[in-house]
Amino acid sequence: MIPISTEEQFREVIGGEQPVVVKFYTTWCPDCVRMDNFIGDVMKEFNKFEWYDINKDEFPEIAEEYQVMGIPSLLIFQNGQKLGHLHSANAKTEAQVTEFLEAY
Repeated sequence: MIPISTEEQFREVIGGEQPVVVKFYTTWCPDCVRMDNFIGDVMKEFNKFEWYDINKDEFPEIAEEYQVMGIPSLLIFQNGQKLGHLHSANAKTEAQVTEFLEAY
């Protein structure tokens, strides 16, 4: 995943024509670590997306703007619009993440 380090970079990433997946995470989140154990395989399978991650604690305003309450959360963006949001409660297994991405 490509890390997002500024708000400007975030806006640029989500504004493109190609759909992107942005993972919201924190450094203290055990479920984020669990996701990291399987997300590489998912990224290979769903390589039509560009993959990014952003630390929710470093960008609380962005997380609030896109209703990211739990972590990890995967959001799909294209042309500046949020197309999908996999909330943390439903993002605990590779099967859940794969099922979510198959809809896009």
